Amino acid sequence: MSQLQVGRITIRWLYDNDFHLDGGAMFGVVPRILWRRRYPADEQNFIPLCARPLLVTTPDARVLIETGLGNRLTDKQRRNFGVRGPSGLEASLAQAGLTRDDIDIVILTHLDFDHCSGNVLAGEDGRLEPAFPRARYLVQRRELEDALSPNIRSVNTYWADNLRPVLDRGLFETVDGEVQVVPGIRLVLTGGHTRGHQVVLMESEGETVLHMADLQPTHAHDNPLWVMAYDNYPLDSVHQKQMWLERARSRGWWVTFYHDPFVLAGRWNEAGELVERIDGHRAAELAG
Repeated sequence: MSQLQVGRITIRWLYDNDFHLDGGAMFGVVPRILWRRRYPADEQNFIPLCARPLLVTTPDARVLIETGLGNRLTDKQRRNFGVRGPSGLEASLAQAGLTRDDIDIVILTHLDFDHCSGNVLAGEDGRLEPAFPRARYLVQRRELEDALSPNIRSVNTYWADNLRPVLDRGLFETVDGEVQVVPGIRLVLTGGHTRGHQVVLMESEGETVLHMADLQPTHAHDNPLWVMAYDNYPLDSVHQKQMWLERARSRGWWVTFYHDPFVLAGRWNEAGELVERIDGHRAAELAG
């Protein structure tokens, strides 16, 4: 299990699943001839992606960032998204010596299905119940509002089954703007990908890790102008990416990638060069 020590904070990459999406959608208006130099695609233009939730252990709490695709996708959804197998999240937690009951806080950067379908499980009687029954589920207030009242565009990614069981148990906790979750972990509202999208800052003893979520889903999205066609507010994404990446590069922060099977985290210099990286489970494939 790959991990990164940041002062008194330990970050471990859990594995939920591999899947694929259309490369054109993932890179938006960027021509294929450009992004293919940075990221592979198959003959149908699908690019390999993954869901890698972060297990963050601080002196005060065990925090899970994102919950993955879960185990409740239909056969059609699994086929359409190229999902490889059952969720590996529980096995990853066990590898870390933990169970679902050991998670204190779940942070959701936003509520698209690929980031939060692991919020809930089907019990023995078939009823859906929170997957992390002792945890507080943290999300921006406007994100939860939008997810509960999706529009014609967002209804395909905001799924009520990922939300209602958590709401019914009173486990959702909404925040507004910037907030400290526990010492060393801050949430900051960015918008861009969705109206309520947020990033996560993890800081300890002078070191910082920035979880960009879908503002930068892979290492190849390091150009501020390379935003996804899935972004609801692309100009906001461009602005936020430019601001955060300038900070990360000038201050030597690590940046993490939830969807990247090749690079889990990277550190860039001020010239925009990737100078340090933590490889993912398919890194050798990217190297050819």
